[in-house]
Amino acid sequence: MNVGFIGTGNMGRILIESFIESGAIKPSFIYMTNRTIAKAADIKELYPHVNVVDNAKDVVKRSDIVFICVKPLDIHPLLKNLENLLSPNKCIISITSPISVDQLESLVKCQVARAIPSITNRAFSGVSLITYGDSCHKETQCAIEEMFEQISNPVQIEDNVTRVSSDIVSCGPAFFSYLLQQFVDSAVAETEITKDQAVLLASEMIVGMGKLLETEIYTLPTLQEKVCVKGGVTGKGINVLENEIGDMFNKVFQVTHEKYYEDIEEVSEQFNHITNK
Repeated sequence: MNVGFIGTGNMGRILIESFIESGAIKPSFIYMTNRTIAKAADIKELYPHVNVVDNAKDVVKRSDIVFICVKPLDIHPLLKNLENLLSPNKCIISITSPISVDQLESLVKCQVARAIPSITNRAFSGVSLITYGDSCHKETQCAIEEMFEQISNPVQIEDNVTRVSSDIVSCGPAFFSYLLQQFVDSAVAETEITKDQAVLLASEMIVGMGKLLETEIYTLPTLQEKVCVKGGVTGKGINVLENEIGDMFNKVFQVTHEKYYEDIEEVSEQFNHITNK
């Protein structure tokens, strides 16, 4: 089975590298292109057996499953340009959240799915979010899940939780890396620890905490209970966090959803324009 990638930016490249290095896809079965072809050529330098082609049409012609890794507003014109090549035996997978599988199915006659990856998939960990269109055959679904199982825990989601799921899985690493960096910077500012020492300790702490949660020995609340002795040092720190964080994360989800709905409105104008013609 040949797998195509239209777009080799940050997320497209992460998927390609992860699938290859995990053994999910053999490099010679991959066909890819990018608007700036040099970006695709850079990947071929690392994996000489992958195939770089000149344009999106060549990717579709040579592939059974095609990942669409472009910006939301670029998807509609791209698929209109490709629709004659997208036969029912092929499947496209969009990796962008504002476009639903229903919208994709209204535009093309091929099978449709959406897969929202996470940067954590680069370490063959974390979650990838999957939504299948009604057009997507069971055999194709199995093939998609087999690929993603090599690099993540694939979880099927419905449209109504797409944004919040993506906030947690896909945006979460950026949010929490920012918080961790603030944690490190404050440790350096308030004590005599060096930045290198603080980064090492904080990084090892977060990796260890992840492994501890993975064992399911502790949940998030019980982990706090085990570390936080009443009246102790950790308890004092937790009190500060409780007082300072407030509704910070509520506001995070509010603004991400505001931007999401703006993106949905822009994308919907493209699809509605065709529908109303």
